Amino acid sequence: MTSLAFFTGLVCVVGLERVVELVVSRRHAAWSLARGGRETGQGHYLVMVVVHSGLLLGMLVEAWVRRPAVPLVLATAMLVLVLASQALRWWCVATLGPRWNTRVIVVPGLPLVRSGPYRLLRHPNYVAVVVEGAALPLVHAAWMTALAFTVANAAVLTVRLRVEDAALATAGPDRVRERA
Repeated sequence: MTSLAFFTGLVCVVGLERVVELVVSRRHAAWSLARGGRETGQGHYLVMVVVHSGLLLGMLVEAWVRRPAVPLVLATAMLVLVLASQALRWWCVATLGPRWNTRVIVVPGLPLVRSGPYRLLRHPNYVAVVVEGAALPLVHAAWMTALAFTVANAAVLTVRLRVEDAALATAGPDRVRERA
């Protein structure tokens, strides 16, 4: 198998993982809304979806069009970071359980989650997103996509973090984080 075929397969696997994530998210969002959860920040959600979809498509296009030489040490190191970011992402999902979803939904009255990766970081899922967004394209030396996603994602995350922190602040200091 060529490195380009491996990379294409890897991106397809990540794409399938995103579909699973969205299915889990939809179920969890319904759980939160059924318990009186309120959603905020819907305005940036579509932009976030477009940026993340663009990452998957962009790195495949760049890899197939540019066909860069890929140093094995770069591919290996970046693959390790991708796997670590996936582990962190699913640790967040497991820690939050039905409270996790891809939207910003806060259920009044639930205590703030302070276990798992949340005892170490305020927004660990976003750390996973940032690392994966840079590392995944670099598995096949798609540096233009890595750079473009990093810049676009920084803009989206700036908005997202403001929205999420404001939602959590209105729920009070002892309320739950509904989104990682």
